[in-house]
Amino acid sequence: MILSIESSCDDSSIAITEIKTKKILYHKKISQEAEHSCYGGVVPELASRLHAVALPEILKETKSYFERLKAIAVTNQPGLGVTLLEGIAMAKTLAVLQSIPLIPVHHLKGHIYSLFIEKESTLPLLVLLISGGHTQVIRVESFECMEILATSMDDSVGESFDKCAKMMGLGYPGGPLIEALALKGDENRFDLPVPLRNSPLIAFSLSGLKNAVRLKVEACGGHKSMSEQDKADLSASFQKAVKLHLLQKSKKIFAKDPIKDFAIVGGASANNYIRNAYEKLCTEFGKKLHVAPLKYCSDNAAMIGRYALDAYAKKQFIDPDKIDVVSTKKRQAGMHL
Repeated sequence: MILSIESSCDDSSIAITEIKTKKILYHKKISQEAEHSCYGGVVPELASRLHAVALPEILKETKSYFERLKAIAVTNQPGLGVTLLEGIAMAKTLAVLQSIPLIPVHHLKGHIYSLFIEKESTLPLLVLLISGGHTQVIRVESFECMEILATSMDDSVGESFDKCAKMMGLGYPGGPLIEALALKGDENRFDLPVPLRNSPLIAFSLSGLKNAVRLKVEACGGHKSMSEQDKADLSASFQKAVKLHLLQKSKKIFAKDPIKDFAIVGGASANNYIRNAYEKLCTEFGKKLHVAPLKYCSDNAAMIGRYALDAYAKKQFIDPDKIDVVSTKKRQAGMHL
């Protein structure tokens, strides 16, 4: 079995995955959303302190599996440095005490492997990764070869949902709140710009749209003066603009790339409005859509464990004395994960 740890942001999670069957024998996640909601976003130092309490509590429940562990896997990039360190410290200690290999896991590769939890991988694959920190289209040729085809020039989809929700006084996390409100709203009421609509660039940009939402909120007299219908209509209009932006750039990639399997992963991929739009787009281009189960869209240790299964088979281990948080600069199109 492999014990995997995830602490890249505000979710403390540990999983136990059986190597031979790929079955998840144990998985638990403790979210910090309630503690961060009053701040409208994640406070790194607070998140780190909460991980220091939650991770050991979860680990206690896995002791019965220790004798059969063959490796420890842990997220070491990208993420918040102070929270990644909590998971890394635990992983290093366990690897040394159990005298078993340590596997470092790239968080975004973990999201891609959320598609394959408890089953075999389907590769090659085109992947749209939309989360709180990233918006990318990745061409996944194999375990070793993952090329970024397009990325965000500024804000990510998840970050934009959170910030726009904060502008409207909705709370945190913003994605589920805006999606729920949008169901009651008129997506054509507010005229919002579709980013890079007339640009030939195959890239994403959400900062201008986010600013347009801010101006609409101000025009309504601020979020305290907005009615629930105002907020619902603005949520729906914002969500529509995000969808059109993602689809427009994805169409350019679909037209060029022959890969028939396409997937959406990451926390924001839980948005059913966006999922349904891509279902139609994939049908139009003759591609098959893959999505992770909703419970594995946001950060979790099960996806880290699934990636670790393939890494274990390829003996991609690291010396516990050498693992650390990897400082990752923003990767552009043409680069590899």
